[in-house]
Amino acid sequence: MEKTNSRIEQAAALIRAGQLVAFPTETVYGLGANALDSTAVDKIYAVKGRPATSPLIVHVDSQFMARELTVEWPPAAQLLADKFWPGPLTLVLKKHARVPQNVTAGLDTVGVRMPAHETALALIQAAGLPIAAPSANRFMQLSPTSAAHVQGVFGDRVFILDEGSSPRVGIESTVLSLVDKPLLLRPGMISKSQLEAVIGAIGIAISSSEIPHASPGLHDKHYSPRTRLVLVDRELPAGRGIYLYRTKVLPANELVAMPQAADEYGAALYAALHAADKEGWDWIAVENLPDGADWTAIRDRLKRAAGWA
Repeated sequence: MEKTNSRIEQAAALIRAGQLVAFPTETVYGLGANALDSTAVDKIYAVKGRPATSPLIVHVDSQFMARELTVEWPPAAQLLADKFWPGPLTLVLKKHARVPQNVTAGLDTVGVRMPAHETALALIQAAGLPIAAPSANRFMQLSPTSAAHVQGVFGDRVFILDEGSSPRVGIESTVLSLVDKPLLLRPGMISKSQLEAVIGAIGIAISSSEIPHASPGLHDKHYSPRTRLVLVDRELPAGRGIYLYRTKVLPANELVAMPQAADEYGAALYAALHAADKEGWDWIAVENLPDGADWTAIRDRLKRAAGWA
């Protein structure tokens, strides 16, 4: 524990000094910087190759810290934070002027969440400030769910708080706007129906080409391996590939069995895609998923990975 605390203090010092730190959350590894330091935030965009039109999510250690970043904290925000924080839910609210414009892609709103991960919370607490953090990958590429994934992309360019590979969720957070009326911007493993059970009816954002985007993760192609990824029901592409399946209805060159339950599938998905992407296949085929609400976020990620969104 002493070694872990020492690493967290080292990482916190780097954050306060305007440097980048990769750290684990219950969803994916994030690439973090001081959310109140526009120069530090610029480094995130530069290292990732991320366009300035894609806003960042700000990670906090408490509702109090989140409220300091906003000018409005509606009753719905209180209800949802009480129910789902810490956890994989990002709330989009009117931002306070202290939040730099590059954090929010120039928008007057900011996405905030309190991660459900001991190390992430300890880092934010030790730094004493909110941390802006997208996924610790190159823009549009596969999200990392292990320190090894981050290391493989950035090497020693970024300090990594190494917690191995054990995401509880494994899929990026649900993003919900509470500006004007509740609107689901990005699906996640906290479902629309779970949110509606707390605050009532929620709309769904219509996909558009508006720039900047209202939420991260809205590009048509995103979360993508280097290897061609296809979603299939019956016929597989020509060439040699690897097939991620649940029901094994198709033959393939190699088969990778995936969990049957949506939450377990989500937690395992990116690791399976990272492993397949290293093997030099012509394609990665993924069996189309059920239509149930609990699979919505996973279907969204796979469609974007295949360029279908």
